[in-house]
Amino acid sequence: MTSLDSVWQPFTLGGIELAHRLALAPMTRNRANPDGTPGELAAEYYSQRASLGLVITEGTQPSADGQGYLNTPGIYAPEHVAGWAKVADAVHQQGGHLFIQLMHVGRISHPDNTPHHRQPVAPSAISAEQEMFTAEGPKKTPVPRELSAAEIQDVIGEFRHAAASAIAAGADGVEIHAANGYLLHQFLAPNANQRSDEYGGSVENRARFVIEVAKAVAEEIGADRTGIRISPAFPLGGLDEGDTEAVRAQYRYLVGELAKLNLVYLHVHHLGDYELLSSFREVWPTAVLVVRYGRERDGIAADIDAGLADIAPLGRFALANPDIVERLRTDAPLNDLDPATLYTGGAHGYTDYPTLTDA
Repeated sequence: MTSLDSVWQPFTLGGIELAHRLALAPMTRNRANPDGTPGELAAEYYSQRASLGLVITEGTQPSADGQGYLNTPGIYAPEHVAGWAKVADAVHQQGGHLFIQLMHVGRISHPDNTPHHRQPVAPSAISAEQEMFTAEGPKKTPVPRELSAAEIQDVIGEFRHAAASAIAAGADGVEIHAANGYLLHQFLAPNANQRSDEYGGSVENRARFVIEVAKAVAEEIGADRTGIRISPAFPLGGLDEGDTEAVRAQYRYLVGELAKLNLVYLHVHHLGDYELLSSFREVWPTAVLVVRYGRERDGIAADIDAGLADIAPLGRFALANPDIVERLRTDAPLNDLDPATLYTGGAHGYTDYPTLTDA
């Protein structure tokens, strides 16, 4: 088995002292209450995994327009702040640090799933042509409404307000979700963004919205509390960012501009372009987190060992093993993930995975 020695080295992330290099990756679980407050088991779920140190939450909408899926949490209303405060307290009591991921889904939505039942918004009026699960079963995502330039400023304000709300709830920071086919990622993709104003067309213009969101959030709560996630060339949500050179040009510019903000971390969902990942490492002044689908246990430390990452967030391993840190330290066997319970609601497959102590 490959050594995990590098994983156990301490790390300073902004103002946070981490005991090791693992983290909880953000994972949607669809267990929030209908009003967007975290579900009654959320505090238990996240506190069970607090030994990971850096706990990044599921995608959390900054506004009613930002919701895409059923039963996802928000962080824009007073009741949301109160709900997340319980989660933050529970995580802190177990020694962890909570970052709330701010996720505006843009066109990856359906009116049936939002509180106001309005048409989704996006950079351009182009449907994602995706199947969206609703209370009445799967439905195709509709053609979204193109945001005006003035409305883009409103959305930036929503991110600012959501970030302030997260800190008011006791979170240690936020992660801006600019990846995985959602609104910020949609602005970066030429097949979803066909605008002719200052937010579309060139590499610089397509990056403008992401950079302005990051600036606003960092200004509101501090760069040392603001992380951002990207996923270059990830085709989720019907996005096509072009060939390898087009992707590299877009993201080298974007990351270069974001690096000037001194955000606390860059979280890269890596698909295998090591040349691009290395270029991020060269310009990024703070921590780099790298996550990838299908990473096996003996590969957890690979990016850290290669000097490409400082922290390795864990998804399915952490979901199925609340005591994943102890299991990795002691080379104990791991629970298997039950895919059938990922989004079903309730405790089963959420807070009832056994620990080594339970076993």
